[in-house]
Amino acid sequence: MTLNAGYAYRTPVQTGGQTVLDFLTRRYTHSDAGVWAARLVAGEVELDGVTARADQILRAGQVLVWHRPPWPEEAAPLHYGVLYEDGGLLAVDKPSGLPTLPGGGFLEHTLLALVRRAYPSASPLHRLGRGTSGVVLFALTSHAGAALARDWREHAVRKTYRALVSGIVEPDTLTVTAPIGPVGHPRLGDVHAAMAGGRAAHSDLRVVERRADTTLLDVDILTGRPHQIRIHTAWAGHPLAGDPLYAPGGGVRPDVPGLPGDLGYWLHAWQLSFTHPRTGAGVTVTAPPPTLLQTADALILPSSRD
Repeated sequence: MTLNAGYAYRTPVQTGGQTVLDFLTRRYTHSDAGVWAARLVAGEVELDGVTARADQILRAGQVLVWHRPPWPEEAAPLHYGVLYEDGGLLAVDKPSGLPTLPGGGFLEHTLLALVRRAYPSASPLHRLGRGTSGVVLFALTSHAGAALARDWREHAVRKTYRALVSGIVEPDTLTVTAPIGPVGHPRLGDVHAAMAGGRAAHSDLRVVERRADTTLLDVDILTGRPHQIRIHTAWAGHPLAGDPLYAPGGGVRPDVPGLPGDLGYWLHAWQLSFTHPRTGAGVTVTAPPPTLLQTADALILPSSRD
């Protein structure tokens, strides 16, 4: 592991009356009061640009900044492939194992950090889970970003994924509309899973190839709920092969459930279709699936970045 450059977390104070220590402890529960007190003593926290004290009373409108010192990040594949670029939009091929955005201890070992080294204005229009590979679309201008964000909200962007699921899926096609919402998790408090009363979600599954004890699927998603494909294939009784988190039925595994960012499953965003915001033309970007997600009779030779 290598050290990153650290990061400044900026937090506006909405309601005053609390001490700095109480505010930080209640707002950021990943660290207890003793840890936050030590950070304050070390001078890592500023209030309106001045080193903060634990007993200071906050006022609404003030800004707290925690200057987190450099920390070692977990190893990740630090590369991507460019699939499409035209000055307003950029589509790249993300490898499995690389987080799209900062979080969970990752900052510089992320697709966003890598892309912004070459394209400083790049803004991601969606995200893929750490273990999911394939197409990620970035806006390079505010106009392109606003137009595509609108199309995403209106479900005018088509996303097709390739998935390897456990077991043999019998119907050739299957539509899953199980709602998705937060459920209990022993390590995180809650995670997204199939849940009655959750938010509406829609996935269309199509069998591509049946194997000895797994099935290759193409999946179109009309909504973009967190972990939607992992949850919906599990709800149908066929979790992604190797998924450490979700069990048949779409809930969390009852034994020792993993974390959402744990690897082991096979899922690839292989086609993304949209209307170009400047030309009005239809655009389809394709990232060839890794070898395991290709059919036996139509293997696509892997690129040098697979």
